[in-house]
Order: sequence, then structure tokens, then C-alpha cells
Amino acid sequence: MVKRNHKFKSGEGAMYYTRKTAMNKLQLSIRDFRQLCILKGIYPREPKHRARAQHGSRELKILYHKKDITFLLHEPIVWTLRDRKIYNRRIRHAAAKKNIHLRDIRLANYPQLKLDHIVKERYPTFIDAIKELDDCMTLLFMFSTFPATKIITRELTRMSRRLTVEFMHYVIAAQALRKVFVSIKGYYFQAEIKGETVTWIVPHYFPYAPHRGEMIDLSIMKSFGDFFTVMAGFINFRLYNSVNLAYPPQFAQSFDSDETMANEQRFLDDRIQALNVELLRSDGGNGEVEEPELLEFAGNDEELPHVSQIREEAQSLNKLKTLFKGLKFFLNREVPREPLVFIIRCFGGKVSWDRTMSVGASFDEGDETITHQVVDRPSMEKQYISRDYIQPQWVFDSVNQRRLLPTNKYFIGAVLPPHLSPFTQANESYVPPEELAMRRGEEESNEFEQAISGADGDEEHISDDEEVLDPEEEQQKQDYALLKAFDAERTDELESGNNEDENETNDQDKKQAQENGKKQNETIDKKQKANQSANGKPKSKVKRGTTFKENEEEQRLVNKNEAALRARMVKPKHRKLYSKMMESKKASDKEANLLAKKRAQIDKQKKTEQVQKQKQQRKNILG
Repeated sequence: MVKRNHKFKSGEGAMYYTRKTAMNKLQLSIRDFRQLCILKGIYPREPKHRARAQHGSRELKILYHKKDITFLLHEPIVWTLRDRKIYNRRIRHAAAKKNIHLRDIRLANYPQLKLDHIVKERYPTFIDAIKELDDCMTLLFMFSTFPATKIITRELTRMSRRLTVEFMHYVIAAQALRKVFVSIKGYYFQAEIKGETVTWIVPHYFPYAPHRGEMIDLSIMKSFGDFFTVMAGFINFRLYNSVNLAYPPQFAQSFDSDETMANEQRFLDDRIQALNVELLRSDGGNGEVEEPELLEFAGNDEELPHVSQIREEAQSLNKLKTLFKGLKFFLNREVPREPLVFIIRCFGGKVSWDRTMSVGASFDEGDETITHQVVDRPSMEKQYISRDYIQPQWVFDSVNQRRLLPTNKYFIGAVLPPHLSPFTQANESYVPPEELAMRRGEEESNEFEQAISGADGDEEHISDDEEVLDPEEEQQKQDYALLKAFDAERTDELESGNNEDENETNDQDKKQAQENGKKQNETIDKKQKANQSANGKPKSKVKRGTTFKENEEEQRLVNKNEAALRARMVKPKHRKLYSKMMESKKASDKEANLLAKKRAQIDKQKKTEQVQKQKQQRKNILG
């Protein structure tokens, strides 16, 4: 018998499961299925042809790959989730019978999820785990600000708080922080860990306000939190061993005490105090990181074109790591202490605050060795001459520009310059004017330094015997020399003949070529004499130019036709990708135009306000 090919039994129609089919295959509820997919890293797939994958249905459905669901069938956690379903039913039964003793026994024996093997399975190497550290730390920092709720339990918030403080201590000890930025969402931090860039967000500290739960499903977030706590524990252990720190670290205050957990302000103070204390090292060192020596490459920079760039980047990085070394900062009451303590300590500075405000202060305000005092108020009654009074933005901007900025723009009550994001790239469609000015200033300073450094070595010495020739005269002499060389080659070729007749003809050609050369030399000499003026300098041959104004409509039409031709030259299999690229480019250009228009309106409004203010001042003076 001939085997028949039934519809949707092979190919793309047999490669995908709907969510309902996958849940029936695994015998799990929607809640357990979501948790399992989050823990294992399984997400829905987008098929190439949705109608074939959905067996002819045009309805939009959530589809999972068949191999992913088969992979989940062999996971031991599936049995734990099924056991939990049974225990939940038994606990409800005991509570309905009002058998409290039996209910407590079943709660004590409730199955717990073990996620160690999943972390090792998803991240075979340590670098793979570092690459996924962005979302992990962002979520744990957010959970560390939550109080205990019905879904986000006290155990999860307590573990998140401890893991985040441990991670910040590693960044301080390894001097791994590179960029910082303050936004509406919170504080952006970027660190370089094991050669990988890790960026996370620390939210602003606000009192917790419960919401109705319509915006986000906290049970899904809890599943991510359970996995990330285990993952962060593994990562912190490896990172602490890499910098010779004892793990788990011993803090001055315990984050797990009932008193700390009951009072949010007490926990915040203990957390800042923990950041301002050196941790115990396993090698018995004092916590100071030695500056690595720069490797000297053999050969010239011309042989290795990127050596100079690499050397400059390494030198800039070494300066950044010790940016605040030898400086002492004192923080006022109104200043956000946690991010500033973290940033200052990452770059070698010392920091303190008022002892009456919280514990952990290392020196008082009256210390004469304080170099900078961070203030965020309009004025202060008592000021010391030996220190600079700055606003908090000075710390962030100095880190981003990798140098100690002048403090005159950041004095108390001064209008601060724009706080530019360090995460913007040079090829972005819209760049603020302040960013352009800063880049232009850096380029000019670099060119000036290169000019000064290369002035002695690259200077060309011109002797008195050499003449400085005019470009036109030099070109004419080159033409004359080329003509002589051509005549010489021509005579050599003509003299190389064997026959007498050929020799005679060659002699005639030679004489004719010599006569032609003499005539050309005479014409060149005449031109040189004619071009020379009375004082012996050649006349200028520059003509007055005429302006040509292009038609904007024609230019726009030409650009449109060229774009259409480029689109037609794209291969059919790449046209979809090309259209997406062009749409994204149009969207970015549109956004850039909107930002530029908005900035122009703001500048115009500021200008009108300034003009009105000046007019009012004149009226007041005259009146």
C-alpha cells in the first residue's frame, strides 16, 4: 500500500503546539506552566507561516515549539509542581475540617523547588551567566525596596537585599564601575565584569504604596525572582573568590534581624553603613587594588595600527579607577546617600555623613581634611574655606567624563548644566547641542595635545640653499623633465634597428622628434615668461566663481528615485528585512526631528522669557 501524506501531519503544521495542547501534554495548570517556562527559559515562538502552524486557522494564538515541550517533559520540577497541586488540595481539606494540627504538618512538608541544576543547565560557563546579569540585578534591586506582601514574601525580599549589597561590595572592591546616570526611573549603573558590560537600574527610594495589581502580575515577577536569587548567589560566590574576598561577607549589622526587617528606615541606614566598611579578605590584604602596569608592545605603532588607541584607553581606565583617590566627601542630610557612597567608594574616595542622622559615619563635618561637601540646598550658613561645596550632579558628571570637572558650575544654588546620558552613541540620529559642544571640545583638546607633542619630532627644516618653488612653476618643470625622458627613450628605440633603411628612417624620425621637442620647449619657455609679472612672480590664474543654487524639489526627486532603485536591487529573500530596516530608520529620523523641534521650542521660550526679564529690569531701573 502507498502511504498517504495527511494534511498538517508533517512539516510546519506538526512543529508547533498551542498553549492549551502544551498544558495538556505536561498535565499542569496555567500558573504552573508559566512558572516552569520562566524557570527553564522557554518562550513562545513565531512561526514562518502562521496559518500552516495553526492547521489553517487565522486566529492569533500562542505557539510553542514541539521540541521545547518535549524538553520540558524530562524536567524533574514537573513532578514537584504536580506534588504541590496535591498538597494544596490536602491543605484546603484540612483547613475545611478545622484540623489545624494536620494543616500545619502538611505545610511543613510542602515540596520545595530546587533550582541549582537549572542554573547550571542554562549557563554552562560563568561568562554566560555574567551576560544575563543585567535583568537579574535590576529585578533584585527592585525587590529589595519592597515590603513583605502576600505574593512577594519576606524571604524573597530579605534575600534580594542581601544579594544586592554583596554585589555592590564586589563592584567597589574590583573597581569595576564605568558609567552612571540619573533618570526618572532611577540610577543607571554600568560595570565591566570579566570583560562583559553589565548595566542595571537602582530605583529611587519612595515609601511603598500598594496598587490594585492591574498593571502587572506579581506572581510572574516572583517566578523570575526565585530563579534570579539562586543565580545571583552562584555569581556572587565566584566573583568574591576572584578578588580574594571571604564569602559570605560579614557585615556590621545583620540584614536578617526582625528589628531591621520591621523598620524600613533602619534597613536603609544599615545598608548604607555596610557599603562604607571594608570587607574581610581571604588573602589578608587591606583592600587596596594595585594598579596594573601597561604592557609594552614590540614594534612601532605603524605596524600595529590599534596599539595607540588601546594604550590611550588603558591609561584613561587607570585614571578613572583612582578618580577620587585622596579626596574626602561629606554628605549633607538632604543628599541621596546610597548611590553617592557607592560611586565615591568605587573610585577610591572616602565618604561620611552626620553621625546624628545614622550610624556608619567615619569622620565629622568639622574635619579640616574634607575636600568636598555635597549639598543640595540653596544656601548654607556656615562654610569652610578649605573645601568645595558642590551639588550631587558633579559626582555623576565627573565619572562620565573621566576627569575632575571644575566646581564653579556646580556651586550651591547654581543653575546646573544638562545632565547628559553617557549611554548615547556617536552615530545616533539626534545629539543634544551640549553633547556636540563637549565632543567638539574634546576633539580640539586632543588635536592641540597631539600638535604640541609632535611639534619637535615632525618639524621639517628647510635649508637656505633650497628654493621654495611656486606650484605652477614646479608642475611645468616636471612636464619638461618628462618630455626629455620621453625623447631619450624614443631615440633609444629608434637606434636599436638592424637594417640600414630602418636606420635612415629612424634618423629622420629622431631629427623630427628633436625638432618637435625644441619647439615644445620654446613654447613652454614663452609661457613661463608670459606668466611672470614685473616683480618676477607668476600671475594668478584663479577665476571668480559663480554660485549655483540647487533646486530642492529636483534634488528630493532624485533621492527618491535612487532609493527606489536601491530597493529594487535587493534580493527577494532580503526585501522584508530591507523594508524593516528602512522603517526603523524612518522612525528614528522622525523621533530625531521631534526632539530637535521640541528643543527649538524650549530654546525659543527661554529666549522670550529672558527678553521679558530684561525689559522688566529696565522698567524697574527707569521707574
